[in-house]
Amino acid sequence: MGDGEPRVPTAIAVTSADMALPPQDERTLPAAVLQDAGRRPLEHVLAELQTLVDQCGHVIVVCSQAAPASVERRLHTVRALLETDRIALFRPPLPPLGIAVLARQLRQLASCDLGPGVLASAGRLLTHYIHAGALLGSVARLDRVPVDLKAHARSWVPGSQFGVVAHPEPQLVRIGPEATLSGPEFGTSLLVAKGQLTSDWVTGTLAPSWRVQGLREAALPAESPDWWGTGRLTEFCAYLPDLSVLYQLVTSVRQSACHWCGIDVIGDRCVFCSATPPVYDADGGRGSGDGTGRDRALGHRRDPALGRRRERRALTG
Repeated sequence: MGDGEPRVPTAIAVTSADMALPPQDERTLPAAVLQDAGRRPLEHVLAELQTLVDQCGHVIVVCSQAAPASVERRLHTVRALLETDRIALFRPPLPPLGIAVLARQLRQLASCDLGPGVLASAGRLLTHYIHAGALLGSVARLDRVPVDLKAHARSWVPGSQFGVVAHPEPQLVRIGPEATLSGPEFGTSLLVAKGQLTSDWVTGTLAPSWRVQGLREAALPAESPDWWGTGRLTEFCAYLPDLSVLYQLVTSVRQSACHWCGIDVIGDRCVFCSATPPVYDADGGRGSGDGTGRDRALGHRRDPALGRRRERRALTG
């Protein structure tokens, strides 16, 4: 997959050991685990990330939105102290098991001839192909997916269970003989992580209805009960497992140079420096944001220095 010169792979980091899933194939690179980043002394985390940057050139940290706020603050602090655009903090709107799956897909792609900006951007692209949900024993404290009053009331009925998809589109059904959840329209594998809920609905009913091509189990991430509002759950995630498919998806998207830092990316935002393309009007000046100038700006590569007049965003997404 590419005949570029040998290079040191970009580091893919996660914020806890249970987010570092076992390798999907022989090319899957190990994850860098930033364990307890929000609780360890600042100088320890600073030294750890500095070493990763020195060794790998760039670091992509994939972090759950359910991670403690102290973890995000610490990572932003370290990035600011190092004064570097070589650390990207990526927090997609996925449940914890989906975060772990996405991080592993990036670890697979890190072995290929993809630049760090393209690899970081690939996280946004691949998120759209992940179907993540859970079987829940209660939705009384679920706030990540819309829950109507009827579902809330039913969650107090003993024995009630609910099938929920959080991504890519919210779905919620009460489990019964006719209960179904819409799944991916392409071939996927299913990863299942069981919590404190005894049920085979995910493996016995959902998996066949989604026509998954492979099924594996993993340990439930520690952040999952907080994300789903209950420990009585079985979390699941359908994903593309094959490196060749992932690589084809990423390389089929047009690449462009970030106007701020100059790194090659895909999509409309650089994950490392958070810059988005400047908006230009039809005459080449700064536009009003109606989309016409934006398309023109994306249509060709620009000198990175031309964008430095625009105010820079401080945080990555």
